[in-house]
Amino acid sequence: MYAATKPLPWFALRVRARSAKTTATLLGHKGYEWFLPLYKSKRRWSDRVKELELPLFPGYLFCRLDLDNRLPVLQTPGVVNIVGIGKTPIPLEDEEISAIQCIVKSGLSAQPWPFLQLGQQVRIDRGPLSGLEGIVVHLKSQHRLVVSIKLLERSVAVEIEAGWVMALRP
Repeated sequence: MYAATKPLPWFALRVRARSAKTTATLLGHKGYEWFLPLYKSKRRWSDRVKELELPLFPGYLFCRLDLDNRLPVLQTPGVVNIVGIGKTPIPLEDEEISAIQCIVKSGLSAQPWPFLQLGQQVRIDRGPLSGLEGIVVHLKSQHRLVVSIKLLERSVAVEIEAGWVMALRP
């Protein structure tokens, strides 16, 4: 018999501007598990409209790593540092990363959102995001679930149906 090993924790990596996709690919070639949540955005130029895939957390990439062996990650082109307090890297909550992964997999329209801490805490009890917890906001006759990464003080909003929501008690 063997003992199941706990997966390595997720860390946020600060990356150089507009280099997240390339940096993620390089980390993948080194054998690291990474996560770069993207969303689609339409951009208008004078002669055309183009749909781009942009990071939900501009300037950041998520990576599972062992802090005792962080040098290969820090030496990867595009990586600026591992996010933490002072010079001490702090792992992210697994639930926060799982929630963002669920939103990306759902295919629902998501976008970056200002960081929120106060507001009505809810759980989604139906639909493709069932089980997620976050804050509900109302914008332009649409309900959105806001999910936050506290360490980065960044949030993501995803469109939801009002009937999917169940309020949580404080």
